[in-house]
Amino acid sequence: MDIVLSGIRSTGKLHLGNYYGALRNFIRMQEENSCYFFIADIHSLTTHPDPKMLHQNVKNVLVDYLAAGIDPEKSVIYIQSDLHETAELYLYLNMHAYLGELSKTTSFKDKARKQP
Repeated sequence: MDIVLSGIRSTGKLHLGNYYGALRNFIRMQEENSCYFFIADIHSLTTHPDPKMLHQNVKNVLVDYLAAGIDPEKSVIYIQSDLHETAELYLYLNMHAYLGELSKTTSFKDKARKQP
């Protein structure tokens, strides 16, 4: 059995792109794998820094996860900020991620274009 770790940023209600791009795969993978799906609240702060909306957005994503078919009996669902080791791991990885390497990734280039 493989281990799957993935998450979706809590920037509001999920949309069809989230469903077709990730959620339907999450639902399928939970049948044959050990799955850990998180709600990426820390990551969402990069583009949605309003703390008033943060908690509501986390709730929205949780409700959407459950409504889409992620089963908490088969998969672990957690909030990114509840696992404090995430910040420590980020620090260590950040020490080894150089701008030249990041500049080659699609997601980094996309974010850099949108927020110079």
